[in-house]
Amino acid sequence: MNTFTYVFVAALIIAHAVEFWLTRRQVAHVLNHRDSVPEEFEGSITLDAHQKAADYTIEKNRLTKFSSILDIALLMYFTVGGGISMFAGVWAEFGLSPIASGTGLMMSIFLISHVVELPLSIYQTFTVEEKFGFNRSTPKQFMIDQALELCLIVALGTPLIMVILWVMADVGTLWWLLAWLILMAFSLFLTWAYPTFIAPLFNKFTLLDNQELKTRIEALLDRCGFSSKGIFVMDGSRRSGHGNAYFTGFGSNKRIVFFDTLLETLEPEEVEAVLAHELGHFKRRHVIKMMVSSSLMSLIGLAILGWIAQQNWFYSGLGVTTPSDASALILFVLVSPVFTVFMQPITAYFKRKHEFEADDFASMFAKSSALISALIKLYRDNAATLTPDPLYTAFHYSHPPASVRIANLSKKGVRVSSA
Repeated sequence: MNTFTYVFVAALIIAHAVEFWLTRRQVAHVLNHRDSVPEEFEGSITLDAHQKAADYTIEKNRLTKFSSILDIALLMYFTVGGGISMFAGVWAEFGLSPIASGTGLMMSIFLISHVVELPLSIYQTFTVEEKFGFNRSTPKQFMIDQALELCLIVALGTPLIMVILWVMADVGTLWWLLAWLILMAFSLFLTWAYPTFIAPLFNKFTLLDNQELKTRIEALLDRCGFSSKGIFVMDGSRRSGHGNAYFTGFGSNKRIVFFDTLLETLEPEEVEAVLAHELGHFKRRHVIKMMVSSSLMSLIGLAILGWIAQQNWFYSGLGVTTPSDASALILFVLVSPVFTVFMQPITAYFKRKHEFEADDFASMFAKSSALISALIKLYRDNAATLTPDPLYTAFHYSHPPASVRIANLSKKGVRVSSA
């Protein structure tokens, strides 16, 4: 151990202490407001639905505590506990090349983490989600999904790691710049491939066949100047009762996707308003802005790794006895979140800002009253709490609290034809 060991442990304790404190605040705040529906939602949300949302939120936050404890234990084992060094030694015994053994080391850590966290995922799905009437998955479907996820991790992660390790070993001191370009290209490839090659492995996508709704949506797309590869309905009800809608892909490969559970709940006018909100994210370039921001943070992170990978105290402080490119990379992936936890409120703030902007856009091309009624139904049907703790919201909420969002939309005027 060295000074960096104590810095790391202190940062880990502080980061998780803050998270535990915020979770405790959230649970207490939701409990304190459980017995009455907020005034602005009286008449649209029943007390039973409000209390269900409160109980669901509390259950999820309590599960988050156990997940955090497991994360701490795993991280301490892999680092100062010597886990990475142990697995590196195991792979070294096979006599493979540094790139092959390094890839094996990294994939081992990822897969072990996935397997160790599996019981919590099972509990989340078959106890928490089941208790509140959201789970529609079967044990067979769950295991198929897990197997597919592991296959994708191996199939996509293995070549990427091998290329990055080759760059680290052979390119020189500016390897991190080329590695960043490769990661960005890989990210764009996944964004392009997801709608047509990855998502269909898990769900069935069919073209929207409701002609009235399709006509309304196509008219909205025309007003907004948006072209899409198609309007699809996803069988989200195979696994969950939650409803959602999203855009996926980019360029000519863009898709609009509605969960079938969403279409079962909302009226055509409300679906149009929800889609207008999603279009707002695209037209206000939120996806591009977040990708640029994420790319810059990745570049900074890799530049730091390029320097820190040459420092012996980095390895010895985190329990690694024999430095290597693979151990540097896996250590950085595991440890960096501990030191960046306080950036969460900044990221969450801009995400909430983007939601307001998308709502503003939606109110220009659809009825704000329709978006309000759609959101209220989604809050109710997804059991989203109406009374989150303000500090917890600042750290973790990517969307504005329900009352704030509804109040903002209530100020908007009627629909206009252009922006």
